[in-house]
Amino acid sequence: MVEAQDFSQMSGIRHGFFNRRGGASQGLYASLNCGLGSDDDKDTVLNNRAAVAAHLRLAPPQLITSYQHHSAEVITVSTPWSITDAPRADGMVTNVKNIGLGILTADCAPVLFAEPDAGVVGAAHAGWRGAVSGVTDAVISAMEVLGARRSSIVAVIGPTISQSAYEVGPEFIQDFLEQDAAHRQFFASSVRDTHFMFDLPGYLIQRLEAAKIASARWVEECTYPEENQFFSYRRTTHRGEKDYGRQISVITLT
Repeated sequence: MVEAQDFSQMSGIRHGFFNRRGGASQGLYASLNCGLGSDDDKDTVLNNRAAVAAHLRLAPPQLITSYQHHSAEVITVSTPWSITDAPRADGMVTNVKNIGLGILTADCAPVLFAEPDAGVVGAAHAGWRGAVSGVTDAVISAMEVLGARRSSIVAVIGPTISQSAYEVGPEFIQDFLEQDAAHRQFFASSVRDTHFMFDLPGYLIQRLEAAKIASARWVEECTYPEENQFFSYRRTTHRGEKDYGRQISVITLT
């Protein structure tokens, strides 16, 4: 897994941006596929998730994920839910110890948050739709409700698709430019006319910094080219493969 020094230096916090290695899945899903939405064997995925939980010193039911649907909806978690009862949301926050907030991705950005003084953590699934809709802002606001100080919140963006691999069409850019014309800076020219290369982590860093939190950074790991390290929806699409796995990123209070 990828660890962020920002969190590793905090007492009372455990986390990990897990990659695709170290699990039991086979074939397209090899090997640490944690996505129950894939067509992988369910029991194998549950065993993979249990291994992640154990690494963070959690029991399997303490590691939770939501039904992600590219929104800015955020859930405040007071107790773990069962896999079959997962609510629809793309952000989670908690001030309860030993609940692992898990984000599943395969190119979208997992963003983990911590405010150690208040004992509050958060997690966001930030694809482009969630990003432009403000899922990271919504997580920060929900953390404040639990007592976090905005000026003390640290955010880290985990492995995600980078600008060099993220080509988008002409309709894509409009949502960003309607929000702020200055967002054109996150779109570079593509080799194809009327297409652009989008900088998702760059956009998220700018948005997090504008929220005036303590710090925000990206771990600078791109999911697309690192086939042995990360699952990638876009790489799967380009290859015409039938399905793909999901890696998980988790943060918990201890």
